[in-house]
Amino acid sequence: MENKAPVLLNAVPPYGHIICSDKWRNSSFIQGLKDGGVKIIFETELGVADFLLPSKSSVLYVSECDIIAGSSYKRKVVRYRNAGSSFQELVLVEKTRLSEQYFPAVQKFVVFDLGLSLLPISGQTDASQLITQMVHGEGRENPFRRKSSSRLLDPLVLALVQQIPGVGKVKALVLLRHFSSIQQLCNASPAELEPIVGQAGAQQIHSFFHKHTAGT
Repeated sequence: MENKAPVLLNAVPPYGHIICSDKWRNSSFIQGLKDGGVKIIFETELGVADFLLPSKSSVLYVSECDIIAGSSYKRKVVRYRNAGSSFQELVLVEKTRLSEQYFPAVQKFVVFDLGLSLLPISGQTDASQLITQMVHGEGRENPFRRKSSSRLLDPLVLALVQQIPGVGKVKALVLLRHFSSIQQLCNASPAELEPIVGQAGAQQIHSFFHKHTAGT
């Protein structure tokens, strides 16, 4: 009897928690999450995914080293996409001085070729802040929210962006990290949207806003 599927592939952590691959246990990323008030459940059976969030989102982390080492990261991302998870899949990619030249190719592969959502981050500290915002953004009141830095998690803004066909919570967060306001998102051309959500998604978003604008 062969069953190699990770037992926790679709386990939803409780609010305020994340399930985290055990390999991150001693990282600065984990310390950043703890400082943000996120409770961490370590697990060895997550398969390729690095983190599971209470929003039914899974996260794969692609580091600067992964990118510079060559195309092995591609196998990891493909395995992640093919894992059969019912979660929304998000890929965090380190965009640094060293990896920046490779980033367009990574973005094309992840977004265009595989159809996954990608968020560039500067490193583990940035990633821990982002995931802390995502975890606490699930609640009605977020005691950790700083008004200056968390406008992207305004529930009304998130709700509006999620009205766009094909855009769930993860893609809404990706879009609002790239475009700091609804106005910027509304005015974005398909060419500006394509590297973030792919060609089909870009057309859907552009049509949604411009159809509504034309009707007013």
